[in-house]
Amino acid sequence: MSEIVIFDTSALVDEVRTGRHRKRIESVNGLIRTSSVVLAELLRGATGPAEHKFLRSLARNYPSLTPTEKNWLESGEILAKIRANKVLERYKLRDLHFDVLIALTARSNGARLITTNRIDFELINRYCEIKLEVW
Repeated sequence: MSEIVIFDTSALVDEVRTGRHRKRIESVNGLIRTSSVVLAELLRGATGPAEHKFLRSLARNYPSLTPTEKNWLESGEILAKIRANKVLERYKLRDLHFDVLIALTARSNGARLITTNRIDFELINRYCEIKLEVW
């Protein structure tokens, strides 16, 4: 069975804005899946019809994986540990929540998570080990 691969929001945004990951994305081995959290983040930032069309195509062509109740509860526990360790400011914890949900969804599905957001995901990986690939 092929490995499941999820792209984080940062990797997809970089690709849409710059095209710099096209060859790497095309050469990825595995079953590409989207994260419903990533799709929500992308929809929140979409500014025009072309971006909305791209996102509808992404959702249609690649099945979405969605955080479970267990993922949501664990995300709160992980963020509480990060806060207790005084690693981040309170506002940053709120910003990090979606990334933790993406990571937990990937882990729950045995997926490799590809991101360009090294700092946040390496921090998350210290609290919940995931298959992480940083570009």
